[in-house]
Amino acid sequence: MNSKAKLIAAFFGVAILAAGAAGGAMWYLAPAQSGKAGAAAEAPKKALEKKPTKYVTLDKVIVMLRRAPSEAAAHYLSVDLVLATTTEQEKEAKEHLPLLRSIVVSSLSTHTLAEANAMTVDQYAALLNQTFNANYEKENHEKPFSEVMIGKLIIE
Repeated sequence: MNSKAKLIAAFFGVAILAAGAAGGAMWYLAPAQSGKAGAAAEAPKKALEKKPTKYVTLDKVIVMLRRAPSEAAAHYLSVDLVLATTTEQEKEAKEHLPLLRSIVVSSLSTHTLAEANAMTVDQYAALLNQTFNANYEKENHEKPFSEVMIGKLIIE
């Protein structure tokens, strides 16, 4: 029994020493890794900050959803959009807000309540980005924003 206790104590002693050595190695190497990762992360960030992003909002776009044959009540969708643009294009983006509102209404009014409920916020953003890209290409105009994001979405 005494030899078993010594064997168990020796095993725990080795395990504690190994855990301490591993923890010490992680502590010693962690500053070197975070320093390298921090320097690597800063280089692309500085490159991206050359053109600061401005955000323009298009609030309270209300769309009446298409009725399904079995529905009697009208259903609505309300969406607030956020447009990512540059400082130089901010004024032009604001001037395009009425056009963008009509594009959103025509694009989303084709959906029924069931279709609207089935879509995620990312799917709405992708659909609207695709619709805006197609509209600006069709009109042969430069789009004054890089992407559209959903700020708020309410379906009733």
